[in-house]
Formats: sequence, C-alpha cells, structure tokens
Amino acid sequence: MTVTDVSPSSVAEAGIPCPPRTIGRVAVIGAGTMGAGIAAHLANAGIPTLLLDVPREGDRNALARGGLERVKKSRPAGFMANGLEGSIEIGNTEDDLHRIRQVDWVVEAIIEDLDAKRSLWERVELLLSDTAIVSSNSSGIPMHLQVKGRSEGFRRRFLGTHFFNPPRYLHLIEVIPTADTDAGVLATISHFADHVLGKGVVVAKDVPGFAANRVAAYAMTRVMQAMVDLGLTPEVVDTLTGPLIGRPKSATFRTADLSGLDIFLYVVKGLAKTTGEDFSMPAFFQRVVERGWLGDKTGQGFYKKTKGADGQTVILTLNLDTMDYEDRGTVKIPELAPIAKLPTPEERLKALLELPGPYGDFTRRTTAELLAYASKMVGVVADDPQDVDNALKWGYGWQMGPFDTIRSIGVVELSRLCGMPVIEPPVVSSRLAGPINLRRGNLRTVRSNADASLLDLGDGVACLEFHSKANSLGQGVMEMLNQAREVVARDFIGLVIGNQGENFSLGADLKMVLELSRSARWDMLDAGVRSFQDTVTGLRYAPFPVVTAPFNMTLGGGCEMSVWSDSLVASAELYMGLVEVGVGLIPAGGGTTEMLIRLTQYLPAGV
Repeated sequence: MTVTDVSPSSVAEAGIPCPPRTIGRVAVIGAGTMGAGIAAHLANAGIPTLLLDVPREGDRNALARGGLERVKKSRPAGFMANGLEGSIEIGNTEDDLHRIRQVDWVVEAIIEDLDAKRSLWERVELLLSDTAIVSSNSSGIPMHLQVKGRSEGFRRRFLGTHFFNPPRYLHLIEVIPTADTDAGVLATISHFADHVLGKGVVVAKDVPGFAANRVAAYAMTRVMQAMVDLGLTPEVVDTLTGPLIGRPKSATFRTADLSGLDIFLYVVKGLAKTTGEDFSMPAFFQRVVERGWLGDKTGQGFYKKTKGADGQTVILTLNLDTMDYEDRGTVKIPELAPIAKLPTPEERLKALLELPGPYGDFTRRTTAELLAYASKMVGVVADDPQDVDNALKWGYGWQMGPFDTIRSIGVVELSRLCGMPVIEPPVVSSRLAGPINLRRGNLRTVRSNADASLLDLGDGVACLEFHSKANSLGQGVMEMLNQAREVVARDFIGLVIGNQGENFSLGADLKMVLELSRSARWDMLDAGVRSFQDTVTGLRYAPFPVVTAPFNMTLGGGCEMSVWSDSLVASAELYMGLVEVGVGLIPAGGGTTEMLIRLTQYLPAGV
C-alpha cells in the first residue's frame, strides 16, 4: 500500500473505534465475474478464501470452478502472480455452505435479486460463527432491505461492501452500513479494505445507487439527453467526455457498451422509481436495447468491431437516426486541437467551457447539471464532498471529481462560464476551501514550487510530493528535493517520497535533454546530469531515513529515486524500470551503478 491508498475521510476521523477483530479467512458466495474477481483479490492479499456457487449436476462445483478458471484467464489479469489461485478453495452452496462456520467474513456476490439475497441470508444466519461479519456486494439494492426479518445479532454484523469491476484494478470499495451495523464492524471492514486489500474506502449511505453509481448514472443520462438536444453523435460525445476532461478513454457510450446496455437501463429505471429523481433516458436507448444490441457481450451496441478489407479491426459507430453501423473514421474536431494540448484536465475543461458553438454548449450544460446534482447529493449519498469525488475517481477512473472542479475553477467562475448556477443551495462552500493533499485532510505545506511540495505528515515525518506534468523529474523537483534535505535534517526525523498522481513518475524531463542536445550545449547537459545523479544518489547518505512509495508507472529517474532510498514501500500495481535505453540513453541517475551492484550480489562466488 502507498500513501495514495488512504481515503481522506477515514473511519478514525469519523469517531469510529479501532478495529476490534482480525480477518484471517473469507468466504465468497457467488462465482460470477464479481465474486470470482473478489476472491482473486483476496488471494492477492494472502487471504485464504472459500468460493461457492450453486451446484450443478455431474460436477457439483462446476460454477465455482468455472469462475475461478475465468479469472485465471482474464485480461487484465485478476491474479497478481501465478499460483495465487492455490489459496482459493471451491465448493457449492448445498454441500459446502456449512464451511462458512470457519470464516471471519462472508461476502455475497450473487444475482441482483432481493428475494434471492434474503433467502441466502436466512440460510447463512443459521451457520455463522458468533463473530463472523457478513456483507453484500450489491451494486444498488439497499442493505437494510436485505436483512429485514433477520435477528438483531445478524443485523449488527451486516453491511454492504460494494467492489468495482475489475476488483484488482478499480480502487474503490463503498462500505455501506445500515442503521443497525455495529461501529466496530464498520471499522474492521474499513481497516481491512484499506490496509490489507489496498482499497480506497468511501463510507456511503444506504440509499439507492449508493454514491458512485448514483452520481455517475445521473451524469450519463444527462450527457445522452444533451447529445440528442444539441444534435451530436456518440463518437463526438465520447471525444468530449473522455481523456480531454480527465476521464477514461471509454468515456460515455463505450462505458455503456462495456457495462451492458440492458444493465444500465435497468439501473437507471430502478433509480428513477426508488428516488423519484429524473433519470429519464432518450428514446434511442430503448430502441437499441430492444434490438438486442447490448454492448460488448452481444458483439455490438453503440459501437461494433468488424474486419476491414485488409484484415485490420475497424470500429463502426451506430447511426442513431438510421440504426445502421457506419465507419466514420477517427473523430477530428479542429476546435479541440489547441485545447487538447493544454497540460491539465482542469485547463482543458475550462477552455471547453469557454468554447463557442455546440461543443461548448454541450460541456457547459452537462458540467452545470453534474455539479448541481453532486452538490445536492452531499449528505444524501455520502457525508463529505471529498467522498463523492473519491467515489467517482476511484470507481470510474475520473481524474477530477465534481468538487475538484469547483475547487480548481471556482463557483463564481463556473456559474459565469455555464450561464447558470452550478451549485444549488445550501452550498457546502465551507467544505470546499482548498485542495486535499495526500491523506487525511489538509496538510501543512512547508515548502513548495510549481513542480513539487514538501508537506508535513505529522509525527515528525515530511513528504515530498511531485505535481509536475506526468510527475516528471525536472529542475523544480530537484530543487525541492535539495531543499528537503536541509529542512528535514533540521526539523523532521524522516522523509517519505510519494504523491497522488496517476503514476509515481514517468522519469526525468527528457525534453530538456533533447533541447540541450540539439543546441550542442554539452557543458550544461553534463552539469545537469551530474546534478541529477548527485541529488538522487544523495538520498542514501541523508542524515535521516528516506522511504519511497512508488506505484503504477515508475520509470527512469523515478525508478532510480526509489532504489537509492533507504526503504521502498511498493504498491501492488507497480511497473518499474530503467527505460531510457529505449530512446538511446544510458541511465545516469545512479540506476546503472545500483543495478550492477544488485546483479553481482547474485553471482556465484569467483565469477
């Protein structure tokens, strides 16, 4: 786990007591995509797991066995290493349900049907130990409805634990207590999900859709309606709602295809019925579902893959007027070209909001609707604006949540740009005063420049945080690291190097190296390389311990900084290497030397 893995809204801050129990063994009931994925992630964390599903004739464990085999073959991989599946035992819910007496936590991941869940809990209650915790992975069925009629003891040990798919990779887990859930149970599961499973925990309200799906589903319905009203097309909307504004490449319509159009329609209809809110969908969506074009699982939805004359894959887009699939090629919108070059999603969104014409109109309308709705949901789906942001960022891969947007651009400016209020009263402005850095709440900034900051984590520990583009290690980061050595030696007892970016670091600023090379300023290049090397290798000789917390892409200089620290606390999702050789450079920040030293440690004596 890294410093990026901790929710700013911690259970400790909420006054919940420290975890009173440990979880050593888990049972997962339901071996579909989610259940098998949850079991795999428990195995990744070293937790022995029992995976059960209903029996089949012949091989009574066929469904559980099949679920395990699917997750073994899944791409991206559900297991972090070969062989981890050995810690998962399989069985069925008739012959093996009694084995849940031996577990500390039972996770339900069966079909989204209230009667089926209630029936299961009736059987489970008779077999549980007196201390076992029980939870549901339901994505929308309120938890209190599931345990209606169960004993007080069962209800006190029951809550929701909503993982997102795929469980290994999506950071979010929504923990959903009911009015009866014991505070110690909430603390135990929150602590385990955070510290053992490496999840970002959002404590969500027990309301329809919980936090992430409630807000995201509303946002998608408004995007689709705006598309119709403004005469746009799915591929244009996906261009406007994808990486351009800091969201995944799947954007809106590709996300719907991946989720299943029938599932999405079922979810929004359910939300409309249970909340009374406007989750209405344009008529075209129902027409697509009625034709059985449900997305990836049926081979076609809003998009369809086919082979061109040259044998290459071609992506066809559904024409919503003719209901025919068309090859529209790559979307090219000249007005967006300069916006796409802006370095941050905040800058790109602001530029889109200022853009005249239909693309700006679309962005202004959907942004205002999202921010207004998100503001109303504070206190309804989660208690804190940061939890709403985290739910969308960790569950849907957004780089900016709605309240991040409000913080970065400002309520007044957003209202001016959108031409309408973006937050409906009562506004939670006191909770939006400033950015949340790293972990639990606002941290004191000791030193800062445009590329890096030195933060006070408390307990005498400082943190060097990068916030340069791609967290590259340029002059600003090196200057702050040198200042950190002086400040930490004088005022602190140790230094952590970590950040909350998409990746720990993509390495040194090679643009500067290229510019100096092209202009033949070899003396300056040599001086820069020497300074970089001295700064990075100096970490090991600092008069205080240095701990680096790398995660995701940690390349080149980011790798060198990690291996020259006194200790490294690596994320499970770490992709580290000295990749400079790919562009014809020899690693010069101490990496070459360190790798040679480490290699020789494993050579036979005398070699």
